[in-house]
Amino acid sequence: MKLAFLGTPDFAVPSLTRLHDAGHAIRLVLTQPDRPAGRGRKISPSPVKRAALERGLAVFQPERLDEAAVARLASEEVEAAVVVAYGLILPAALLRLPPLGCINLHASMLPRYRGAAPIAHAILRGETTTGVTTLLMDEGIDTGPILLQKESSLGPEETAGEVEKRLSELGAGLLAQTIEGIAAGRILPRPQIVDRQTYAPKIGPETARIAWSHAPTLIVNLIRAMNPRPGATTSLGGKSFKIWRAAAGAPRHGEEERAAPGAILAGGGEPRVACGAGGSVVLQELQREGGRRVSGEEAVRGRWLAGGGFSGETKAL
Repeated sequence: MKLAFLGTPDFAVPSLTRLHDAGHAIRLVLTQPDRPAGRGRKISPSPVKRAALERGLAVFQPERLDEAAVARLASEEVEAAVVVAYGLILPAALLRLPPLGCINLHASMLPRYRGAAPIAHAILRGETTTGVTTLLMDEGIDTGPILLQKESSLGPEETAGEVEKRLSELGAGLLAQTIEGIAAGRILPRPQIVDRQTYAPKIGPETARIAWSHAPTLIVNLIRAMNPRPGATTSLGGKSFKIWRAAAGAPRHGEEERAAPGAILAGGGEPRVACGAGGSVVLQELQREGGRRVSGEEAVRGRWLAGGGFSGETKAL
């Protein structure tokens, strides 16, 4: 099938490579313009651009999908457009352009978790299952008719980054199956019942701040959901910290029961922090402002955590 592919981050790369390796004619790859990345803020191509150029595919990087961009895509006369985490809203003119429509891969079991951050929100809510969905795009946010779905378990210790990597591969297979089914006329789109959805908007800095007064499970889920982006934040002694991995600790007893949420509790190889519901959280991996990631035990040995207790008041690393 003659396709256009629209995608930008690592999550989209397995889908691009799977479709290309299956023999589809990918006439044009649209991806976000090169942006500053990394500590040095060096201008870098997107992962999708790198993968496309490695395969000799034509790349188009418009700042916006205006009339000129739509005309450029129209000139390729593709049968369908495949959209995987592209990063720009598609205008109605583009949605109507391909004869077989615009086919999106979304990292949830729609209609649950429509929006920009489905994996993070699923972890925040303590879900034990997730999945991937292919759908025909309309002018709403992930509201179009569903094509195919595949469910997957969500492990109790998995981070958002780990789930994202796994679902990117699962979704690539589902997307290839979807394109084959559409080409053969075997797939009938089914409408979503959108009023049953759980919306999953983009994660902001406020969401990433740890509220130590919450129960241990909620705090651990937040830390999992914010790893690797943007990182769960807290502060101690005027310095910002990001907590990358943690586990629920033992309930507090005796003297520990009087500890305020955020207080660092005595004893043990890894730091243990008082939180709500009489519980505690064990810090397994963390990063101090301006420093590298270290294990909890290394942070204790380096006396990183001397100075009282954590608070939710933070500044960016």
